[in-house]
Amino acid sequence: MQETQKYPAIVQKVFPHGRHGPYAKARSETLGTVTFSLDQPVWQEEGRPQEGMWVVMEDIRRKRAGWRAEKCRFMRPEDTTEATSTTDKRNTDNG
Repeated sequence: MQETQKYPAIVQKVFPHGRHGPYAKARSETLGTVTFSLDQPVWQEEGRPQEGMWVVMEDIRRKRAGWRAEKCRFMRPEDTTEATSTTDKRNTDNG
């Protein structure tokens, strides 16, 4: 099974009482604004994110209102290592 693309993003706003439940908006350098539910199974952590925190989003879907992540969790040190090695590989492939 192929691993899904991971998108790092910074949480911009948390909505604890959204019409369809708690959710957050995050800004991805690649996709722009992406929303995600703060209920499980989408949010995969015990605690809730705060504005300014880095998260990692996966399984991104395009909805009428914009991009939506179907999986999201806190960013960890190993995520930055993965992102760096992917970027390094791309730079090596290009030149």
